[in-house]
Amino acid sequence: MRRHRFAALLACVALLVSGCGQELRGTPVSVFADPFRVAGMPATDGPTGLRDDAAEPTREVTGTDGGEIDHLAVSSISDIEEFWETAYPETFDDEFTPVSDVISWDADGFDGMFCDTDTYNLVNAAFCHDDETIGWDRGVLLPSLRRANGDMAVTMVLAHEYGHAVQLQAGMITRSTPTLVAEQQADCLAGVYMRWVAEGNSPRFTLSTGDGLNNLLAAMIAFRDPLLNEGAPDVGDDEHGSAFERVSAFQFGFTDGAGSCASMDPAEIKQRRGDLPVLLPEDQSGELQITEDSVRTIMDALNILFEPAEPPELTFEPLDCPDADSDAPVTFCPATNTIAVDLPALELLGAQSDDEDTGLVTGDNTGYSVLVSRYMQSIQHQHGGVELNTARAALRTACLTGVATTKMVDEVNTPDGNTIALTAGDVDEAVSGILLNGLVASDVNGESVPSGFSRIDAFRVGVLGEQERCFKRFP
Repeated sequence: MRRHRFAALLACVALLVSGCGQELRGTPVSVFADPFRVAGMPATDGPTGLRDDAAEPTREVTGTDGGEIDHLAVSSISDIEEFWETAYPETFDDEFTPVSDVISWDADGFDGMFCDTDTYNLVNAAFCHDDETIGWDRGVLLPSLRRANGDMAVTMVLAHEYGHAVQLQAGMITRSTPTLVAEQQADCLAGVYMRWVAEGNSPRFTLSTGDGLNNLLAAMIAFRDPLLNEGAPDVGDDEHGSAFERVSAFQFGFTDGAGSCASMDPAEIKQRRGDLPVLLPEDQSGELQITEDSVRTIMDALNILFEPAEPPELTFEPLDCPDADSDAPVTFCPATNTIAVDLPALELLGAQSDDEDTGLVTGDNTGYSVLVSRYMQSIQHQHGGVELNTARAALRTACLTGVATTKMVDEVNTPDGNTIALTAGDVDEAVSGILLNGLVASDVNGESVPSGFSRIDAFRVGVLGEQERCFKRFP
């Protein structure tokens, strides 16, 4: 029996359809230093999606029903090809060859074929290595993506699939390349194309660097690998990456261009992943119920890890603070070096769920990461020389929260006899929260910056870096 190979975007399509000492990359001077810019571009809201006066598609679709979804998809393919027509020779010093065909099917239908595979119940989009075609499910997948995150979520899926065609043509991969590498390269190449759109170069699409880009990052989070326990039979099969990893890959392409995608290999991904947990211990969910006791334990663990000269006080009562004004579930008052926790609000924030509409994931660390971020404001306050009520302070706080997150990879034994450690899925829960509510990336007054892209990037700087780097990058 022949094994047909096709590279598919979604390791778990059901997320959207049914709810289913490391070194930092880059240079010390970053295009992210301005909190109101996105990879050097102004952070602005505006039109996002297919233009009213969009150029007509240049490709024809095999198997199309002639409907709106296929028009959006083939417009996307045509636009992506127009981009690579110029970008490919500039990047890889060779002529670009488009895919041989683009194919549409309805996963609820019985008469479709793609890559020698029956398309009934094939809720996916993919690049077929065997015949170098790209195909998509117009019946279930693309409509669900569009409902969740707009036109550009569909375009991004197809930009990812076209990334597989580009990486094959450019010799970036071979048959022995791990799926994890190939998928994150494709995420990265999708980011390269999306930068071109965001810069206003596309004759068919627009992408704002505010809400538009935030929605794309939400879609990337939805494409994360499912969370597995150690010993599960499918561990290591068809691995695409966590939400944190896939968003990072997309951001590298958006910021640094296709060269950064070509540099992704097993060693680079291993270095970037570091010691972050990938699998849950057997028979564990990774969730720690948010209670007064658990909050105190987290605070004790942070005191052990950071050893501040004056550990912040903790209260579960409302706080009247003379130099900060925030109604967030967790607040920090510099004047008294006190962290105040609204426990019911924090419990709600950290409730475990998979959002059936967007695919975003929340859980205990969506809440605990906000607690950690306020602790890191106390660390900043004692560090001195920095303001706590500015946009730059908001990103510095996100960065330092990333540092604290990585420090909790190793078990911390607290005086109350408990043990605290980061588990698989915790970083993705934090990233979802950073995009959804921005509290981790907020200043002492609970004010954040508009760009989810910048908020997540600041957090990643901390996860992959050290404490002093956060102070240098966001002075």
